[in-house]
Amino acid sequence: MNIEKQYQDNHSVKLIVEVDQEKMNEYKKRAASKISQRGNISGFRPGKAPYHIVERMYGDGAITEQAVDMFIDAEYSNILKEADVNPGASGSLENIESLNPPKFIFSIPLAPEVDLGEYTAVRLPYEWNAPEQKDIDAALEDLRQMYASTETVERAIETGDYVLLDVSSETPELNRTGFATFVRKEERDTEWPYNGFAKELIGLKAGESKTIRHTFPNDWDVEELQGKDVEVTAAIKTVRGVILPEINDEFAKTTGAGENVEALMEAVKRDVETRSQNEYDDKYFVNLIEKVKEGATLKYHEHTLEHESEHVLQDLSQRLAQQGMDLDTYFKVRNTTREQFMETDVKPVAKKRLERGLILDEIVRREKLELDDDSLNAEYINALNGLAMQGVNFNKLGGGKKGQKELSQAIAMDAASRVMTRKALDMLKSIATGNYKPLEEREAEAQKAAEAVAEESAPAEAGEEKAAE
Repeated sequence: MNIEKQYQDNHSVKLIVEVDQEKMNEYKKRAASKISQRGNISGFRPGKAPYHIVERMYGDGAITEQAVDMFIDAEYSNILKEADVNPGASGSLENIESLNPPKFIFSIPLAPEVDLGEYTAVRLPYEWNAPEQKDIDAALEDLRQMYASTETVERAIETGDYVLLDVSSETPELNRTGFATFVRKEERDTEWPYNGFAKELIGLKAGESKTIRHTFPNDWDVEELQGKDVEVTAAIKTVRGVILPEINDEFAKTTGAGENVEALMEAVKRDVETRSQNEYDDKYFVNLIEKVKEGATLKYHEHTLEHESEHVLQDLSQRLAQQGMDLDTYFKVRNTTREQFMETDVKPVAKKRLERGLILDEIVRREKLELDDDSLNAEYINALNGLAMQGVNFNKLGGGKKGQKELSQAIAMDAASRVMTRKALDMLKSIATGNYKPLEEREAEAQKAAEAVAEESAPAEAGEEKAAE
């Protein structure tokens, strides 16, 4: 075969493959034999009809078409190997330029390529600060709210109350009967019908009403309310005050945080610090990867992005399923189509996720990062414990032992992926904070440590041998 490569701007390669006529004739003979096996040619056993008989009955075109299919099935991997092409996805036969001589044109998406540039020169200080006491106190109050009880009160609504009310309006989207809301101190974007609505009710009593006017912004999520000036009437039905538990040893035991107040406070502080640092880390590593990407060159075919987009959509589908909703219903609620949603919402997320993954994978490759058993086992056990806490009973999984094995393998692979991601992020952090050690230095230190261990164990082994004598 004679192969010509033409690299394309979309990170694919066009292969123009010219095949020896003699080789193609051999495939045509095989094709004729295969056709005769499927057909019923009078006077001949299946597969035994001569070539010219098959050609006369089915035509040269049918034989050639079958021969091309057989040639591609048998030779495609050899073509890629001979052309020295690293594919990123399955290629396609773009055109049959000629049959005499046989000349085929293939289009092959290339595997992603990453050049990190001067990534070891990237700097970004890590400046996380432990939460203040007020943050810990707020978390403790949230915990008290979780274990609080309520009672109906006759007084006016105050901050911290639960309120049952009817909401009526000439705008259909704002009508609700028996609507429950909580009057929070802090504001939340998830509050219905808009952020700060519940605070408008402060001072009202059960049986009283209030008319409230509000203008929704032009970019509001609900299209029917965008830029609309509305008027709603809130009719209070019930006011329930919150009874917070006292902070004592009994409360600490109830929460499962410990046996006494001291253990409770320590658990709350630890939880607040962990969440605070995780939130900081999320933003820090997003910014850090963006800084690395500024000096990097990433090349990938559109097919790779489409593949990642399907993964993003699949993840969304699984989250929606947990809420009892499917994608079609979700698209209707968002007043969009699958195609529009893929373009405006899914692809941007997929692009960020794909490029982040490519950069981290290249860090793993460049720095020769490897899994260690301790980290992998710890991550695997954490994943199992998390599933158990969600109520997953591993003894009742479908598929018996095979199903359990497949789940175990999936959990292990996911755990390995998370460990390697963490190692790559830690490596980037060491670079960005000026604590990076080049690969050669790390390998030398590891070798030195191994030699030290060997020297320490040598006298012990010698002593054991002498004792044995």
